[in-house]
Amino acid sequence: MIGYLSDNLLIPILDFFYGLVPSYGLAIVALTIVIRLALFPLSAGSIRSARRMRIAQPVMQKRQAEIKSRYANNPQKQQEELGKLMNEFGSPLAGCLPLLVQMPILFALFATLRGSPFADVPYLVNLKVLPTDQVAVIEPKPFTSPRHSIFVTEKDHFPIVASLPGGTKVGAGENVQIKLQTLRGEPFSKVLSRFDNSSRFTPQWKVMKGSEFVEVNTEGSVKALSPGDATIEGRIPGLAAKSGFLFIKALGQVGFYVDGAINWDIAILVAGFGLTLVISQALSGRGMPANPQQSTANKITPIMITGMFLFFPLPAGVLLYMVIANIFQALQTFLLSRESLPDNLQKILDEQLNNPASEAVITSSPIISERLPFEPKSGK
Repeated sequence: MIGYLSDNLLIPILDFFYGLVPSYGLAIVALTIVIRLALFPLSAGSIRSARRMRIAQPVMQKRQAEIKSRYANNPQKQQEELGKLMNEFGSPLAGCLPLLVQMPILFALFATLRGSPFADVPYLVNLKVLPTDQVAVIEPKPFTSPRHSIFVTEKDHFPIVASLPGGTKVGAGENVQIKLQTLRGEPFSKVLSRFDNSSRFTPQWKVMKGSEFVEVNTEGSVKALSPGDATIEGRIPGLAAKSGFLFIKALGQVGFYVDGAINWDIAILVAGFGLTLVISQALSGRGMPANPQQSTANKITPIMITGMFLFFPLPAGVLLYMVIANIFQALQTFLLSRESLPDNLQKILDEQLNNPASEAVITSSPIISERLPFEPKSGK
């Protein structure tokens, strides 16, 4: 599904924007904004649910405790009253559904930006070399890797897979050929022959693990030496992996600290990610009562995540997407934080703000769910 969404939704959008502005950096920015706009109604529901639940949670916890205590000997009545409470305030899990719905698209977007044309594309093949007598009794199971759309020109790209017809279990002394081909079985080398400068996309093969067990040549032909486990990588250069954008030296560049030198463009992107994350979290607490535990988490989480991405192997193009997405998220959070609340939630919030030490009192009137004009209706 991820590959389908990437090939049939995201890459066509990318092609469209590259046709308007021949810059892969601008194409990433435009693609990110389009996807975030498309997912705005879903993420708006999650933000709204989190905001309202943050206000109502103290009251809900108190009411839940009272119901469980009052109807401890009557489970049926207890479930009935808890159901009424959920109908009144909504389920704490309600905000998770929109996130789950949009996850496939976000994963596909992430996969698109990590591959061609923005970065080199690796194909990994895990081999198990067995003694000849053992492999003879094993039924071959053909291997096919996940597909990747490889850009040969700015407009020409093809879904390419790595395959081993005889499977990944080979006998010591055997020679096997890893094939890079289209979904229809056309060799990648034949595809390249139709274009000029095709040599720049010649796959680079190497043994990533188990060099004592296998050898691989420049054509992807593997010789099994002795029993053991090995991993072969075939890497196809990305068309725009070395293309720059603004202060970014190369969209496909990976790593904050490489070969004893600091990549300051990566450092700036990671710092931008951390700053936009802090701003987004600060806006999510706008107008909310003080919560020391939440405040501490909001300070620690951006530092931890930002520190992780300093050393996480993400191409600069992906980091650019993450910064733009965070900016969009912050703007969305700011917009929704200005939205008026239902009367009884507003009453609870006023009580919490005016008298933080006291427990808010809730009326029995149900909360009317208010939606933005473009937010989908609830499934209730």
